[in-house]
Amino acid sequence: MPGFWARFLVISIGLLIAAGLLPGIEIVGLPALLFAALVLGCVNAVIRPVVILLTIPFTILTLGLFLFVVNAAMLGLTSFLVPGFFVAGFWSALFGSIIVSITGMFASWYIGPRGTVDVLVIKGD
Repeated sequence: MPGFWARFLVISIGLLIAAGLLPGIEIVGLPALLFAALVLGCVNAVIRPVVILLTIPFTILTLGLFLFVVNAAMLGLTSFLVPGFFVAGFWSALFGSIIVSITGMFASWYIGPRGTVDVLVIKGD
């Protein structure tokens, strides 16, 4: 269960950073931010794998670049489902999804699979 909360927090921070950096993404209030993070996590867990499976030919044809479009679509779908969370268009969704992904990548360096912070201590002789 701590892994869920850690990922939820990371997605929330990623969305907050994206809203702060991009003029095309707007979050109205903390409840909208938290609900958007929850919905984006669910969309990425349930709908995104199905969409990726259905778009395998496009992904192969574009050497994987179509996955950026899939990620942008998931952020756009989240915007459609969550009141108070707005994404202006495709490019805002694309760059916003990249920011959320980069935030998650940096966080995964420090957060283990169970949601705990992993620290490696090396003691010399």
